Amino acid sequence: MTRKAALKCMAAALFAAVVPQLQAQPYPSGPINLVIPLAAGDATDTAARAIADELARDLKVAIVPVNRPGAAGALGADLVVKAPKDGHTILLANNASLIFRTILDPSVATYDPFRDFTPLGLAMRSPSILVAGAEQPFKTFKEMAAYAKSNPVRIGTAGVGSVGHFCVNTIAKLTGTELTMVPFTGATPAVTAVRGGHVEGVILALGAMTGQIRSGAVRPLVISTKSDEFPGIPTLSELGFPEPLFGVWTAFFAPAGLPAEITAVLVPALERAIKAPSVLARLKPLGIVPDYAPPEKLLAEIRDEHRRVSEMAKQAGLVRP
Repeated sequence: MTRKAALKCMAAALFAAVVPQLQAQPYPSGPINLVIPLAAGDATDTAARAIADELARDLKVAIVPVNRPGAAGALGADLVVKAPKDGHTILLANNASLIFRTILDPSVATYDPFRDFTPLGLAMRSPSILVAGAEQPFKTFKEMAAYAKSNPVRIGTAGVGSVGHFCVNTIAKLTGTELTMVPFTGATPAVTAVRGGHVEGVILALGAMTGQIRSGAVRPLVISTKSDEFPGIPTLSELGFPEPLFGVWTAFFAPAGLPAEITAVLVPALERAIKAPSVLARLKPLGIVPDYAPPEKLLAEIRDEHRRVSEMAKQAGLVRP
């Protein structure tokens, strides 16, 4: 055997010895990138970092927040779809980007929420709340519904196609009223409008309305899910209606095809992080509620909400039938 051939054999033997060791490395073998499709400093971004801190302590690796805002969350989601299936890139996304965006703007959100992701678990919710201006003649949700049968009622939202927009459609359908949805460019101008009497009510995330409710500037009428901070605000279910309001939920995902041995580590670690008391303490002031659910329950919720949003979007003429 020539010297060159011997060196090749040695290199091949060394490679054969090293590769199984690399493959056998336990997960995680290094830092995990947590893609957050929002700008740094957003309430959800702050909540994501709180969970990331707990997850890092649990898995004993760095969790690196990677902010990728743009296209209502589609840029960040697309980044994770194309990431390696090794569990070292995961996504924290909300239903606006995973469901609403894919239905209303599939040319931008080109991914499929069922085909392109591995669900890892529901993380948290930010309830949607309908409030009325304090000067309005109705004091309860049912009084508002009765009032709307013979009077114009304008409900402000954060924009066309927003979660609030679909909440307005839900209320109109359930109460048999013709509410007027007034789109604003965000929560702040909507709050200003309801306080100034330019609209009768608004539907926004609870966190945007907490201070206004406490001060008495607005009157809460109904909420998508119960709030420990405001336990007296009813849900539609408590009022006898068959469908809930849409709220904002946020969940963890990985690229489709994530190996089972990785999910076996990552899923329970995320559950422990989400349920940590320190996370609850950091999320409560933001109006965000930790609400863990395992992957199978998350997938069931996605399927149900996708169906509801698709049907409403067609009825409202927001997409082609």
